[in-house]
Amino acid sequence: MTWPLYMDAEIKPNRSLSERGFIVLISVITLANVGSAIVFLQMHASLVPIFLAIDVVAIVVAFLASFRAGRMIERVQVSAAEIKVTYETPRYVRLVWESPTAFTRVTTERDEDDRVTALRLALSGRQTAVALALSPRERGEFAKALEDAIWRARRGD
Repeated sequence: MTWPLYMDAEIKPNRSLSERGFIVLISVITLANVGSAIVFLQMHASLVPIFLAIDVVAIVVAFLASFRAGRMIERVQVSAAEIKVTYETPRYVRLVWESPTAFTRVTTERDEDDRVTALRLALSGRQTAVALALSPRERGEFAKALEDAIWRARRGD
């Protein structure tokens, strides 16, 4: 039986650097390292350009890993029967959490400024963090919306 969804939220990480910005940034870093390599080669420091090349490769790999992580979507679904949390990429969908709505709690951790630093779903000693990609303010708003969806699902509204 298919249950109506009280919440179907997609949480996507925010990436402020576009593909074009990435190309420009890597070009500037590469030019700076090539300029430095030329200076070091003139000073007969032949090993330094190798480390500068490794530096550029490491930066490219780090950005590519960041872009790949940025394509992951966290989906939180609340129905009258269950709460599901999945991670989705263009290649796969991985179920992270599944629990009955009636017994699942939402727990939050707050800092001294009353901002939500951690949001978790909990059931019988198990728990999982959700909404990690959101800012503390957004996480607080999401916690309220999630609690409201669970409450409505339990009532059957």
